[in-house]
Amino acid sequence: MLERLFKLQAHGTNVRKELVAGITTFLTMAYIIVVNPDMLSTTGMDYGAVFVATCLAAAIGTLIMGLWANYPIALAPGMGLNAFFAFTVVGSLGYSWEVALGAVFLSGLIFFLLSIFKIREWIINSIPLSLRFGISAGIGFFLALIALKNAGIVVDNPATLVGLGELKSAESLLFFGGFVLICALSFRRITGSVMIGIIAVTAIAMMLGMVEYNGFVSAPPSLAPTFMKMDIAGALNVGMISIVFAFLFVDLFDTSGTLIGAAQRGGLLDKDGKLPRLGRALMSDSVATMSGAALGTSTTTSYIESTAGISAGGRTGLTAVVVALLFLACLLLAPIASIIPAYATAPALLYVAVLMTGGLKLIDWDDITDAAPAVVTALVMPLTFSIANGIALGFITYAVIKALSGRWSDLNVSVIVISVVFILKFMFLDAG
Repeated sequence: MLERLFKLQAHGTNVRKELVAGITTFLTMAYIIVVNPDMLSTTGMDYGAVFVATCLAAAIGTLIMGLWANYPIALAPGMGLNAFFAFTVVGSLGYSWEVALGAVFLSGLIFFLLSIFKIREWIINSIPLSLRFGISAGIGFFLALIALKNAGIVVDNPATLVGLGELKSAESLLFFGGFVLICALSFRRITGSVMIGIIAVTAIAMMLGMVEYNGFVSAPPSLAPTFMKMDIAGALNVGMISIVFAFLFVDLFDTSGTLIGAAQRGGLLDKDGKLPRLGRALMSDSVATMSGAALGTSTTTSYIESTAGISAGGRTGLTAVVVALLFLACLLLAPIASIIPAYATAPALLYVAVLMTGGLKLIDWDDITDAAPAVVTALVMPLTFSIANGIALGFITYAVIKALSGRWSDLNVSVIVISVVFILKFMFLDAG
């Protein structure tokens, strides 16, 4: 049955390899089951419900990817997008988490339609590379700021906006220890380095009496506080246009980049360098996002950590099915997840931030018309606490600089239209 469903022999793999690959991928991304509830609960969402929603959204999305698209790609609520959801849309802009979930659902629906009508390729191919790298780096800086804030390293200061916190506190020291441990383990290619770091910090904190042990296994918490609570009508408000667009835009590039990168790693591209069944893979991602919003979590997207499982030999959807089953098994671990403090998950955020800022090296720094918009994009995100603002000002800066420099050939219709839309938004929707 497995051979007929996943075509294992045709992909040069077997059940044992796929099992090992699935376990490997899961261990590299399992941190999301504690990081995501920790982050989204700051909006007032029920921690237990978000924990269940995170596990279910990851399982559903990954199962669809494995069974329908037959790819060894795992999905879960995306880092960066969950921070945008919690700290910008709800925290800074003041929207309710129900409206934010509605925006996530709409972005998933639009993504689904773009995939069906094959508009996705046109959009992706028309967005400048420099802005893509700037967006990735900006999300990384955004996560880094949140990590340092959660650890008490960066604090607010009336005179200078931000200042240095208490470095000698136990929380700050544990954060630093967790971060260097994750980096060292990652360098040594230890599977599950991020999860090991989180568990190590939590264990030390428990021994020091900083957190209280509440058990190991229990029945899953109720999903009722977040299930089907999304406010789609509220998300259709004209002021939410840029929010929906930001969710869509980041998910679009996250998914496309992950799919292509993972496929290249596993030799899954065809002779023309294209990804077979790309439509199915993209629709799997969009359906996962809509399902996640209905369950009660932020955008669900493909994880680049899937390359760990591919490196271990995973080549088919059976790898993804194994990951999905492991996420379902995690539903019983709610007591462990609930005791993990913010300063234990902060090292994971900073580590992911380091990985995401790596795209800066790919920018053409000798071309100021490319470098400047990328830097504006990357810096505005953390400094305004908004991914949407970074994307908007990045597009506007790119279009204006290219036009004034006489580089009209670098501009295309989509960039010009998007830039004009953002200018109008700042002029009219954000006035006052």
